[in-house]
Amino acid sequence: MPRVLSETDLTDFRERLCEVATRLFAEKGPQGVTMRELASALGVSAMTPYRYFRDKDAILAAVRARAFDRFSDALEKAYAGPGTTPERAHAKREAYVRFALEEPAAYRLMFDMSQAGNEEYPDLLRATARAQAQMTEHVYALVEEGMLSGDPELIGHVFWAALHGAVTLHLAGKLSPQYKLTQQYGIDRIITETMRALGEGFRARE
Repeated sequence: MPRVLSETDLTDFRERLCEVATRLFAEKGPQGVTMRELASALGVSAMTPYRYFRDKDAILAAVRARAFDRFSDALEKAYAGPGTTPERAHAKREAYVRFALEEPAAYRLMFDMSQAGNEEYPDLLRATARAQAQMTEHVYALVEEGMLSGDPELIGHVFWAALHGAVTLHLAGKLSPQYKLTQQYGIDRIITETMRALGEGFRARE
């Protein structure tokens, strides 16, 4: 008879399992994340993962929720720092890029895949909504302070679409490496020019 698992046992193993699932996704894509592969990588029996998650989709939902929460933590921390609203919005953008470059597998899991029946995974829905809110929070402040003009939700999503597109192209190796924003982030300066152009387009006029 399997031993009774404590809450700590459950939490620790789920974390290990999610870490392995993220690595397997990076190496083999979503089709490579199987219960058998996970069990083998963890050195446990093929049935052990089922004691913690119903199936592979439940594991991927948990992995994605954790990634969205780490992403939101990074953006919230950056925006909570010192400085003016534009300076803090810029820090948030840098945190976005840094997360994508430092955790590309997690970033792809977050944004490059979807799961049917998301309503079955309330924690994923919560974490996704939290991350999406980060795309517009600072825009509302910029509009309220008279720096941008327009619908904050629309403006935030326009900026997000442009930033995500540039990051995705960079991760795919499609942008020329000669246009470096900074060595620290290693991201193409196209992002800076894109954000400048969009900001000018949405700038409040007297």
